[in-house]
Formats: sequence, structure tokens, C-alpha cells
Amino acid sequence: MARPIWSGAISFGLVSVPVKMYTATESKELKFHFLDRRDMAPIGYDKVNKETGEHVDPADIVRGFEVDKGRFVELTEEDVDRLDIELTHSIDICDFVSIDEIDPLYFRKGYYLLPESGAERPYRLLVRALQETGRVAIAKVVIRNKQHLACVRPVDDALVLETMYYADEVRRPEDAPKPDVRPAEVEMAKTLIENLAAKWDPAKYRDRYRNALLDLLEKKAEGEPLPEPRAEAEGEVVDLMEALRQSVQATKRRRAAGGSRTTSGSRKTGSRKSGARRKSTARKAS
Repeated sequence: MARPIWSGAISFGLVSVPVKMYTATESKELKFHFLDRRDMAPIGYDKVNKETGEHVDPADIVRGFEVDKGRFVELTEEDVDRLDIELTHSIDICDFVSIDEIDPLYFRKGYYLLPESGAERPYRLLVRALQETGRVAIAKVVIRNKQHLACVRPVDDALVLETMYYADEVRRPEDAPKPDVRPAEVEMAKTLIENLAAKWDPAKYRDRYRNALLDLLEKKAEGEPLPEPRAEAEGEVVDLMEALRQSVQATKRRRAAGGSRTTSGSRKTGSRKSGARRKSTARKAS
């Protein structure tokens, strides 16, 4: 486990559980650099004054907010201290809710919460209570001088804190078009969904694009021949019902093929067993 990025306590009622926070996820996104085409040297990032175009030293750079178009106000650490908000090292639980009521759109980033030494028992008590009630905690927490809305929930035998968007940060979509669909189309779509249904297994999914891109970059670096670019297929206007019907038939064939392999395998096993029994009987008879 990496070093903790935060330490404090989970507080609800008169209960306080000291915990440490660890990042629960990491991005595997490929990071590219800007290069000079002439010699492939990396391009540096220089902070310049947008009015004059001149370089600005880090010591002369301050934070500010644009209150009106083109009018900025500096924000200092002293200004932050003037706020009538206590930036505590505490995960303050506001409510306990059903996770089914939370749209996944609100979730932002996950962190593990692990108990400080000596806090293992109250930590375990909170995990068990959340598991058995089926509820999660909605809390406020300050991480790196920013207050976050958060959800604390049990995952296996640990607690995970997920930062969340506030309601005014979630955009609402425009009204989606609602053309009429035929009942037969709905039933066919439901059949296709059921044929493709599976248990959630995150290890089953791989970033094939990232792996293929890495492979291509390594080949290019070694001077190996690269595959020809693939031509994009022209879009076809497909009859919706016919596309659904063909998809359902394809998934049925795939399932039947999987089932027949299992059945034939079991038949072979059975024949081997019966053969073994026949040999045993023959030996006894002799």
C-alpha cells in the first residue's frame, strides 16, 4: 500500500474512528509529450504574461479569480483563513442512505480508509453495521484545502470513501427524443440483453486500445514495419428489427456452442468412466 494522503477520523454521533486515507485507483492512460519536429526534443512548458508575452518567474505568480470579464482578484492563504468554515481533519457523516438511491453519475474518485493503530474494533463495527443495514454514509471531508461531498461504503472488509459531485455540478441533459417503438422490438431487445447477461467481473475487461497502441509505438521505436491503416467502413442504414433478430440468433448460437462443448466433454468423461468400469469387471471375472 502506498503512503497515506490524509489522516483524520470518521465522526458520526459521538463516535470517532481514526483512519488513514489511501488512493484506491490509478490511471493507466498513456501520457504523451510535445516534441520539436526537427530534432524530436521535448518541448518545455513556460508560463508567460498573456498581455506582454514575457516569461513570468514562479515567485511572481499568484492565484486569482475572475469576478468580471477581465477583472481579477487575488486570493491569498490569509484570505482562506478568514473563511468561517473549519477545515477539520474529520470525515463528518451527515446522513445514512441506501446506495440504490445514488446515481453513479455523482461519483468522482475512490479512496481506501484503513484504521489507525488501536482503532481496529470501532472500524470493524462500522463496516459490519453498514453491511448489515445496506446503507452508506454521506459525509463532508476536506482534502487538500477543498471540501468534498463524499460517500463512505463497505467493500469486502474495508471502507471506501468516494468523493462526489454536488448537485449543482451535475449537468442535466436536454429532453431526449422519444420516437415510438413497437412492442415486438422491445421484446427482441430484452431477449438480446438477457442473452448477453453475465456476472460482473472487472478482471474480464482489458484496455485493448492502450495495449495495441503501446505495441505499435514499440515497433515504431525499433524501426519495425507497421500495419497498413484500416479503411473505415461506410455506415449502413440497417433495419432495426432485422438487426435485433440477427443479434439474438447469433447469441443463441454462441450459447448453444458453449453448451454443446460442455455436454460433449461430459459425455467423453462418462464414456471413459464406463470403460474403466468394464475393464474392472473383466479383471474380476478373469
